[in-house]
Amino acid sequence: MRQRLRATSEWFSIGARPVGRRLVLAAGVLAALVGGAATAAAQEPAGAQDRSVWDGVYTEEQAARAAGTFNASCARCHGAEGGGGEDGRSLTGDAFWQGFRESTVDHLFNYVRENMPNGAGGSLSASAYLDLVAFILSRNGFPAGAEELTAESTVGVKIIAETGPGELPATTLARVVGCLARDGSNWVLTSATAPERVEAPGAGDTDATRELGTRTYPLMFVLTSLQRYVGHRMSASGLLLGDGGADGLNVMAVESVAESCQ
Repeated sequence: MRQRLRATSEWFSIGARPVGRRLVLAAGVLAALVGGAATAAAQEPAGAQDRSVWDGVYTEEQAARAAGTFNASCARCHGAEGGGGEDGRSLTGDAFWQGFRESTVDHLFNYVRENMPNGAGGSLSASAYLDLVAFILSRNGFPAGAEELTAESTVGVKIIAETGPGELPATTLARVVGCLARDGSNWVLTSATAPERVEAPGAGDTDATRELGTRTYPLMFVLTSLQRYVGHRMSASGLLLGDGGADGLNVMAVESVAESCQ
């Protein structure tokens, strides 16, 4: 039986999007992200899991077609080429990789559609948003292909380095599952899973039964004693400290999902 540790409710912002949060225990400083890429809502079509942004998922014509829309609706905040203005947020380079690395093109599409233009998300046509995503991909150096980007073709296309998949970047909102233990004065999760992106803190439906892993994560900024849960299987979510959570997890929510860690 799950035992959830609750405290209060408040709101925080990832990029330009407000996200509801149930604060459990405590959280440290929240980092500003370009965008919050979440878990996939749509089922991936056959073969989508093998495609990436390096396979040419938009056309040069599509990206060029978006230039007028971008200049009219986006350039004021993001600069003429998406590189960020004096006060604007860049959609290219390190800022893009920080927000969307190890995500998928459908997550990028949904983020752009829901949040842009700033304060008027959803005000453009679906085709305009697809063209804008093509524009952003082109400005980040991903190759064009023979077929235009569509809502269906975005699904499951990985945004990864040309050398292949890597760790989720630091400050990504993610969830891990593992066995609660004590390491000196710190709480840690051992035999833990690799982190997965989430849209909001909280346990997943399969956390009580999913296969565990080999990682260890210090749980940082936990202000409530977890002594009664030592040895339990725990689901913890928060901001990754270091790529892949190499330095631990800035905890926003943690709960027992099983009394045994088998």
